[in-house]
Amino acid sequence: MTDWVAILKEQTVTGDQMGREVPQMLANPDISEAQVKTLFSALEKQAEFVEKLRMALEKFGHDFSIIKAAERLEERYADLAASVAEKLKAMRK
Repeated sequence: MTDWVAILKEQTVTGDQMGREVPQMLANPDISEAQVKTLFSALEKQAEFVEKLRMALEKFGHDFSIIKAAERLEERYADLAASVAEKLKAMRK
């Protein structure tokens, strides 16, 4: 049986790490447009995975607090992806 809560905990650790690392990467003046595109793609995939995780948690009737934690993580990835998209837009000007 899949331990959805354990997966959420692992993903939250990864999300925390990405929350620290992404701004540092974007602040690097030597980052290339290709690297920014790759980062954006990775964050989008992560956001999609967390969305599926949240839906699984809902489906299997986990507590509201667990589902809220998944929603917050989903929002974090969406926010990170948006910041990367802004960087990409700025690079293309």
